[in-house]
Amino acid sequence: MAKKKVFVSYDHSEDLRYKDILRAWDANDNFDFEFDQRSPNVAIDSTQASAIKSALTTKMKEADYLLVIVGAKSASSKWMNWEISRAKESDTKLRLAAVKIVSTNTLPSGLSAVGSAAIATSFEHDKIITALNAANNSY
Repeated sequence: MAKKKVFVSYDHSEDLRYKDILRAWDANDNFDFEFDQRSPNVAIDSTQASAIKSALTTKMKEADYLLVIVGAKSASSKWMNWEISRAKESDTKLRLAAVKIVSTNTLPSGLSAVGSAAIATSFEHDKIITALNAANNSY
């Protein structure tokens, strides 16, 4: 079975440890997807943002899925909202899935429309895989 190519979107200042857990799971041969991660450490409206957006877009176009790690501050992350919006564009059109670190965390606005993403309500391997398998790109 081919591994799923997943682009992971997360709040780099708050939720890095969850990306690290995914990386550890990905090192296991039994894990069924691989992912790319980038860490934009500049403001989305800075002069350097266009180069980062271009690099992120290239990586997104190599993926089939966008997995959004939904932490406490994700809904207000400009970068995460940009990544979600970019993932929905016709030249990218990724399947959308999200995993809430805590079930009460608020989804970023691009994922909050009913049916726009498959949601895992806790950060567990099986629940994330189930959400990815249910993900679609009909938003």
